[in-house]
Amino acid sequence: MSSIGFQAATHRGYFLGGSGLCRLKCRVQCSQLWQSTSLVNNQKEKDRYSCIDQSTSYLHVQSLRNFPTGKLCGEVVMVRLDSALLLGHLGPCTFSLERALLTIKYLYKARAKVIIVTSWDTTLQSNNPEVKSIDSFAEYLSSLLQVEVIPVDGRPGLTSFKKEEWVQNSIILFENLLNFRGEVANCNDFSQKLASGATIFVNDSFSLSHKILASTVGITRFCYASLAGFHFDEELTRLIKITDTTRRPYIAIVGGGNFLRKAPALRMLISLCDGLFFVGKLSFQIMKGLGMPVPSQFIERNAIMEALQIIQVARDRNVPIYYPTDLWCLNNDNCGTSRVVNSAGQLDGWTPADIGPSTLEKISSIIPLYKKILWIGSTKYDLAEEFSVGATQLGQILEKASFDSCEVILVGNAACNTLRRKTGSSSQCIEFKNATVVWEFLKGRILPGIAALDKRYPYRIPWSTVFCDSTLPLVVDIGSGNGLFLFEMAKRYECSNFLGLEMNEKGMALYEKRNLYFVSTNATSTFHSIVSSYPGRLSLVTIQCPNPDFNKEQNRWRMVRRMLVEAVADLLQTNGQVYLQSDVESVLLGMKEQFLSYSNGQLVVDGDDCGHRMENPFGVASDWERHVLARGAPMYRTMLRKV
Repeated sequence: MSSIGFQAATHRGYFLGGSGLCRLKCRVQCSQLWQSTSLVNNQKEKDRYSCIDQSTSYLHVQSLRNFPTGKLCGEVVMVRLDSALLLGHLGPCTFSLERALLTIKYLYKARAKVIIVTSWDTTLQSNNPEVKSIDSFAEYLSSLLQVEVIPVDGRPGLTSFKKEEWVQNSIILFENLLNFRGEVANCNDFSQKLASGATIFVNDSFSLSHKILASTVGITRFCYASLAGFHFDEELTRLIKITDTTRRPYIAIVGGGNFLRKAPALRMLISLCDGLFFVGKLSFQIMKGLGMPVPSQFIERNAIMEALQIIQVARDRNVPIYYPTDLWCLNNDNCGTSRVVNSAGQLDGWTPADIGPSTLEKISSIIPLYKKILWIGSTKYDLAEEFSVGATQLGQILEKASFDSCEVILVGNAACNTLRRKTGSSSQCIEFKNATVVWEFLKGRILPGIAALDKRYPYRIPWSTVFCDSTLPLVVDIGSGNGLFLFEMAKRYECSNFLGLEMNEKGMALYEKRNLYFVSTNATSTFHSIVSSYPGRLSLVTIQCPNPDFNKEQNRWRMVRRMLVEAVADLLQTNGQVYLQSDVESVLLGMKEQFLSYSNGQLVVDGDDCGHRMENPFGVASDWERHVLARGAPMYRTMLRKV
């Protein structure tokens, strides 16, 4: 093996610099269509211009559907619901609402003790009598679930709830989270009190994935398992489809405004797609970059450089860029007067309102060239509702395309609301109403609400490839750091295989040893799924000086949670060992207590640990261990054994 260690494939963005920008001239215009054969050839060329790390391993989360049902019975499960999803539907129950309700019903049927937490703003409260008070909201939820929901006033937390009341009722509703400052601040104390008594957290509020809240991020630190609910899981699947390029050619129709803020996402799309059609206010910035005359009042300040970069990447990748050829405009002197104006013509005295008929014809003519279409952002240039004809007709064009075996993804209310389908019609379009989450995702940013959930390792390790003999006993070092400890162990004990699990892959060195391998992952939640596929037996697990937070000692054994302990105890062979070490005695005691408490009697102290002052049994010291011993400080150790 030429190198040891886990390396994620990354693609860096292409950025122009220097005076070449001002001399850029691009002949790509809406009136110039390239042959479909060119589009097909484009997809065969290796993409050198991707602007973000395409490794999206954080999107692989532990879902409720894959969590063992038997572990739900009798457990206190806290579910974060989306109040807008519950109250924003009209008419029949929507698919998304059905999935959210299914999460609650599933947990209830599994005999879990369910707590519901959610939030709603004053606008939602004034438009929906169901949330005028927590009592009315609980009554509303009871009608949806056909199960009695008991409201609990005051600060969220089981301390204010009488346990005897739970004997008859399995579902509890806490107070509106927006009434507490700790929610938006992601306050650690508030998160801990919110989670008090709950062992499992289920997030079913995907629309808040881009925010850092106590009820979506902070709470996961205090529950032993954090899972995606059925609605969350479905929305995550749709999100991943946006960057899936298995169906090509792929075009994005991008609208709205605020070019600068969306520039990182636009760079992502231009590196991903085989064509971009700009509408809305964004189109003016692109037209300006292409050298077309655009009134100064429509140009976004400081956006020209970003536009030129996107145009340059499009030219280098041989990707066409389209823009509107005509616009519906309002007369500035007479607001009641409107007409179609050539987008490259004189716009003085007119305010653009929506794309024109010629532009729609052009869109209709190029759509058959593509097998996948993304529409995100409004086609309109202002908020006038009467000028929504362009958006409506575009929706009809795309809906027709979806029936012609084209994969169509609609993102945002502006796109989704254009489909005026008759009752019983079944559009093939994938609808994704929350545009903010998608924009943040396309910018290459990690969505904290997703990253906070327990991960499941998405790939199976080819054990026979990474190890010479995959039947040898396996030693797993959790939090392996730079890997020097395991490297020395692998040299000294060649009759075993060594696996290092480390969250920070940048800190790991690469070693050429055929009995040594590293994986960049959060072992707390992925240990079982990784190690369970190993052909041989797990003989030893080591955790040395866990240090997620130097400043807060109480957090320094945070990785040792119930889920990890259960996984280790389950997979360890009989008489297999767990070696725990720290330079802080309270940290060692905390880890030891966790393992003894959550192993269900499968782990015991192996021999006499001499008051936690036993010698290093391997003759190999970790980097930090050497540092501590060099300054004359003690190390605290213990060895556990599976019985």
